[in-house]
Amino acid sequence: MSRKRKQYSSDFKAKVALAALKGDQTTSEIAARFEIHPTMVSQWKRELLDNATGVFEGKDGKAAQKSQEEIDTLYRESAN
Repeated sequence: MSRKRKQYSSDFKAKVALAALKGDQTTSEIAARFEIHPTMVSQWKRELLDNATGVFEGKDGKAAQKSQEEIDTLYRESAN
């Protein structure tokens, strides 16, 4: 029998990533405290750092991104 993979909420991931950003504990200590693998701590920290600029984008930034996604979708549909 295969086990179902555990899925973590975005709140939990943010909490772990912020703990890693503080830098007062090692990755291993954080992983032990939250009972997850140390690789996940590093991955979530890196993801938070990579996407941190999106937090401060206004409505215009999100609208522009949505518009570009819609344009890409329409181009794909018209190509078929």
